[in-house]
Amino acid sequence: MSPLRILPLLLASLFAVQAAADAPRRKSGLWETKTQMAGMPAQGPMQMCVDQASDNVMQERAKEKVSCPVMDVSRGAGKMTIHSVCKHEGVTSTSDSVITGDFDSAYRNDMVVRYDPPQHGMKEMKMVQEARWLGPCKAGQKPGDVVMPGMQKFNMQEMMNDPQVREMMKRQQKQ
Repeated sequence: MSPLRILPLLLASLFAVQAAADAPRRKSGLWETKTQMAGMPAQGPMQMCVDQASDNVMQERAKEKVSCPVMDVSRGAGKMTIHSVCKHEGVTSTSDSVITGDFDSAYRNDMVVRYDPPQHGMKEMKMVQEARWLGPCKAGQKPGDVVMPGMQKFNMQEMMNDPQVREMMKRQQKQ
């Protein structure tokens, strides 16, 4: 399955957990994130310039569209465990996530999401994210700027606020 076809499902699962669980905020600056999803080729590390506002934009968008009637959060020293059941446009996603690290220098998110009904033939998605703080954002970068391997730089805040992008994501989820 193409990563673009499951992008809306993945975003909904990730942002719903972060929004409802009030996940810790990352330290402002440049973060590098490596994401590996089971059964998918690695895409290489993504870099994102963040500040408090850019870290919040995704969580705010998730709150608008996703209902999570079940949200169990357990916090410990350097560890957060989250179990959620969310509903989004006719799909129930059950997520179990273990996040370790300090959000100032590095963190790791081990996540399993189960979809009911299965989406595009996918019943379950396993993902590991490893992120590390690289330092201040590079010259010319602004909060929300994302650089992905093989793609042009884009701004996550601007993208999430673009009506055409939001409509495209809605259409993909209905397919």
